[in-house]
Amino acid sequence: MRVKILFFATLRDYVGAKTVEMEIRQDTTVADLKELLVKKYPRMMPALNSIMAAINYEYAADDQVISSNAEIALFPPVSGG
Repeated sequence: MRVKILFFATLRDYVGAKTVEMEIRQDTTVADLKELLVKKYPRMMPALNSIMAAINYEYAADDQVISSNAEIALFPPVSGG
């Protein structure tokens, strides 16, 4: 199935693009997607354990299965005061 992935902040720099489209298996979880992306974009490796995800504008846990035609936003945790 095809999904659209949006990258924010430093992740955008690591990937070199704002968005990519990717084919994934039906049972792919957020954690699986992160692993696939690190294999394709090795510069993401330092951020792997801290990447936050949202699927169709809702935060998603690493064990959440991604639905077909989903839009996935990936971003590093934000901090501020």
